[in-house]
Amino acid sequence: MARPGRPALPKPDLHPSVDAFLNMLQTERGAALNTRQAYWRDLADVSLFLKNQMSSDIDRASTDEIKAYLKDLAGKVNAKGKGNGKISERTIARRLSAMRQFYRFMISEKMRKDDPTSTIESPKQGRTLPKTLSEDEVSTLIRVAGEAGTAESVRLVCLLEMLYATGLRVSELVGLSMSAVGEDTQFLLVEGKGGRERMVPLSDPAQKAINNYMTVRQSFVSPEDDGTQGQWLFPSKTSVKGHLTRQRFAQLLKDLARAAKVDEDRVSPHVLRHAFATHLLSRGADLRSVQKMLGHADIATTQIYTHIIGKDLKDTVEEKHPMAKKA
Repeated sequence: MARPGRPALPKPDLHPSVDAFLNMLQTERGAALNTRQAYWRDLADVSLFLKNQMSSDIDRASTDEIKAYLKDLAGKVNAKGKGNGKISERTIARRLSAMRQFYRFMISEKMRKDDPTSTIESPKQGRTLPKTLSEDEVSTLIRVAGEAGTAESVRLVCLLEMLYATGLRVSELVGLSMSAVGEDTQFLLVEGKGGRERMVPLSDPAQKAINNYMTVRQSFVSPEDDGTQGQWLFPSKTSVKGHLTRQRFAQLLKDLARAAKVDEDRVSPHVLRHAFATHLLSRGADLRSVQKMLGHADIATTQIYTHIIGKDLKDTVEEKHPMAKKA
């Protein structure tokens, strides 16, 4: 069930088999709303092309028709990864993956006998390392965030300290309920993707930031609130959902980056999540422990951060080692 105030999935004007697939993602796999919406967008784009360009539909598409769609997408990619339709190779790979899962579902439900994507190779993608921030840059952001001394400033420091201490996804952070914080504020109870719950420890600075924030939290709740706002750790008077939105938090971070003179293109909630993981691993944290705190189902997803550390070490050696520049 969606959280209070969360929008329902858009009503897609697509083949009923797509609706059935989306329902399966929710009921059997526990897929979050954002995940299901992403599948809907991908399959809707495929369906639109098939109807308009091929006079076909997604439930009966042939391999040649799927290839024609992928070729059309490929024509929108340029050397830098973006074209007139702002399509990247990763987008093409994701669309193909969505189709593969959809057709496997159709076969399992005996809606069709063959998978038109089975003979199509996935596009090769280069490894893109996540953006991250240095420890000094994170400290600068937190310091500048607290300089104003306003309620908004206290809240922003709390958001930053919590995000950097826990590595939560931004949707998990802004959607924390009051009950997620224990009485001693040493741990958070987080509901992640697929409704999976996990306990995440809080650092001393994060605990202090929460305690400071609780003294001003009520200023973000309307006097006439019926409980829609008050149930959240980070309530909002203007949000339909009743809590601070992902978009608003991201904008606050961009504003903060400019004030702190940190490259704003490298500052976002997700980059702070990357910083949490990278800094922990660089200081010797166990990969499995970081995986659990991040809420990754597959440890391979967590291992990408070891590549960031490896690149940083390589850059350090090339810059600092006395023999590096003699080669």
